[in-house]
Amino acid sequence: MKKKLKDALHRYKVESFKLTHHGLDVAAVSKEILEATHVALQNAYHLHFEKNANPEQAETFRMVKTFVTEALLPPVLEKVMRRITAIEKQQSHMVDLLSELMEALSQDDAACSS
Repeated sequence: MKKKLKDALHRYKVESFKLTHHGLDVAAVSKEILEATHVALQNAYHLHFEKNANPEQAETFRMVKTFVTEALLPPVLEKVMRRITAIEKQQSHMVDLLSELMEALSQDDAACSS
């Protein structure tokens, strides 16, 4: 029983290490990351100015917003989405580990009660 638990934990550690150190499968995950980044950028706030606002000031704000959402934000959001995706996959591996451990424990209980 101890060996089963130890092996399951070791497999989880190996998979977790691969995710964090060797990165994710680029082809499979890149599309998901880019879609999430695109959605986040589409949800960017919109500036609404009063009718009597200074037009130069409004144009300056729009120019800054455009620069930020088109130049600065995409690479930052892409890195954040990449990390979130890695953590989600790691959590999925953890759920698999827990189900495997619970299965092993239930089999051990059944063997002990027999």
